[in-house]
Amino acid sequence: MLSIEPETQTLPEHPVERIAGDPSRGLLLICEHASNAVPEDLGRLGVPEAEFSRHIAYDIGAAAVTRRLAALLGVPAVLTQFSRLIIDPNRGRLDPTLVMRLSDGAIVPGNARIDAAGIAERIRRFYVPFDRAVDEAVAQAEAAAGPPMILTMHSFTPFWRTIARPWQVGVLYDRDERMSRPIIAALKADPAGLTVGDNQPYGGGLPGDTIDRHATARGLPNALIEIRQDLIGGPEGQEEWAQRFARILRPMLRASA
Repeated sequence: MLSIEPETQTLPEHPVERIAGDPSRGLLLICEHASNAVPEDLGRLGVPEAEFSRHIAYDIGAAAVTRRLAALLGVPAVLTQFSRLIIDPNRGRLDPTLVMRLSDGAIVPGNARIDAAGIAERIRRFYVPFDRAVDEAVAQAEAAAGPPMILTMHSFTPFWRTIARPWQVGVLYDRDERMSRPIIAALKADPAGLTVGDNQPYGGGLPGDTIDRHATARGLPNALIEIRQDLIGGPEGQEEWAQRFARILRPMLRASA
């Protein structure tokens, strides 16, 4: 049975969590769907409480892996502290899925009648602080030692509807394969005999997503990691996967300044 991280009931004071690290190492970690938190004034969006333990609200296990990986490598990270049901920072501003009215069969009443002004307010309150935090982290890395690599951390459900997904992990990318290729090769060589998705279970290259806005637009090496949720739903799996990615990424880092 999938073990779920403790639920966050209310939104922290700031919508973004920043993890300090050595910007000269040349890597920035990002977790866009780290939290299932919703502020009290949005009334839980009218969504039943049980839905906040599902993938529709956040990427199960991704935040814990990101925090541990940042600690192991000593690199900075930026994580959201709000649910993707409020607004999805991994979408472009004009993407029709930016604010979901229906998500994986669940109606989101608080989004059903949202108008352009309401979306603009969520962009101001949640989306823009996330973008600014990433911009600032990239600028700090560039000032310290030059352009960084960007790695975004996600998780995916073991099943799509009734179809089991065979991959334990996927690596997504668009045209730039400088970072994704060595990561895929290392995962395929792992002694655990992993089934590795090459642009699976989703395709890379979503216009306006985090990678597009912050890495592709700057010409930065990048990749998006997807780990299957049943493997990182609890502390043991989270530690295992953080250690695995630390081994893979450590040779790719710059020496500390």
